[in-house]
Amino acid sequence: MTTTEMFTDFLKNLAIDNGASITSKYEEITSALNKKFRDTESKTANSLQVGSYGRWTGIKGISDLDMLYIMPSSKWDEYKDGKQSKLLGDTRDAIQARYPRTVVKKDRLVVQVLYTNFMVEVQPVFKQEDGSFKYPDTYNGGSWKITKPSDEIKAMKEFVDQKNKNLRKLCKMARAWKNKHGVGMGGLLIDTLAYNFLKSTSDYDNRSTAFYDWMCRDFFLYLSEEQNKDYYLALGSNQRVKVKNKFQRKAKKAYDLSCKAIDAGDDSSAHKKWKKIFGRPFPAAPQAAAKEAKSYRDTEQFIEDYYPLDIRFHLKLECEVSQDGFRVDLLRSMLARKLKLSPKKQLNFYVAKIDVPGDFILKWKVLNRGAEAERRDCIRGDIVLDKGFRKKQEKTDFAGEHIVECYAIKNGVVVAKDRIHVPIQ
Repeated sequence: MTTTEMFTDFLKNLAIDNGASITSKYEEITSALNKKFRDTESKTANSLQVGSYGRWTGIKGISDLDMLYIMPSSKWDEYKDGKQSKLLGDTRDAIQARYPRTVVKKDRLVVQVLYTNFMVEVQPVFKQEDGSFKYPDTYNGGSWKITKPSDEIKAMKEFVDQKNKNLRKLCKMARAWKNKHGVGMGGLLIDTLAYNFLKSTSDYDNRSTAFYDWMCRDFFLYLSEEQNKDYYLALGSNQRVKVKNKFQRKAKKAYDLSCKAIDAGDDSSAHKKWKKIFGRPFPAAPQAAAKEAKSYRDTEQFIEDYYPLDIRFHLKLECEVSQDGFRVDLLRSMLARKLKLSPKKQLNFYVAKIDVPGDFILKWKVLNRGAEAERRDCIRGDIVLDKGFRKKQEKTDFAGEHIVECYAIKNGVVVAKDRIHVPIQ
């Protein structure tokens, strides 16, 4: 396949496939709130789709949807003086009354409406003369803050037109990368970084899909060279977008692999390298699609077949390596010293860091790779539930490039993940 064919198919695979369902939920919520606050039944008036979906940069598996409901200005006096919590409560009650079997929860800034595989966060707002919106913050007694999503949507549209529609496509591909590698980045941060990158260069102003390999390579280099910052100024609105986790190291790995993929040209190995960057949505080489006779059972399971991926939080795995008569060492430290494991060692994998809020579950995957795993018919790769200790114990049995992954699943969506490679000599 040519570069154009590869990246065209890639973007097709990223397309949101439940748009009708999402639109239906937006309309249901809008109708309930219009009935409550305006005594009308309109499913579209007075609401605004914002976030990644509103900017048209979301991809298949999008789970965190955002909506503004524009309150009647006549209601301002009712809520303006310390009644932020009451406004959110009234919003929640209106949605809950119309849809009693749907889970509806009040949070600090929004009302969360939980559906299967995605959530809509509804924010009641009052529109200001300059086009911005006041929204309620219930923290520490309550206050009113300003958001400018219309400016972000407008900036996105204008810039898309200037850059041959490449901005939105770059945003979508960047989301596939962060989902594959567990990079905890919010959608607005990704869109802002992609915007800043394309604004910094004219190389892709008029480029087509044939140059998307170079565009991705240069974007990853741009990310890897960014200084550590606490926040960026969002495109259009210039509001602060918080950086929760560093992304430079993983971006540098993606850049290095992009260079190798480009050097491979149209060869099937290029597909494999791009898939290592972007995951399963990137198309396999045509010849790789044909099934070959195998002497082993290919038992590997893929988390994407069970849950949508929308990585927004950080999870870090560590592994203690131990053996009788030897001191305990960390696997990542051993790998940094370019040491490989020998058989008969005990491995204790555990979640060292995680910032997923609220309730979630963990699942694990242990995958054996290599000729010995195939000869023994011991690929494994099944996805299993954590037993409640955030740990997974294994041992080094035979040589190969083994992998251990951990997934955090919240409201039916994978929101954080990490993996450790386990090379056994």
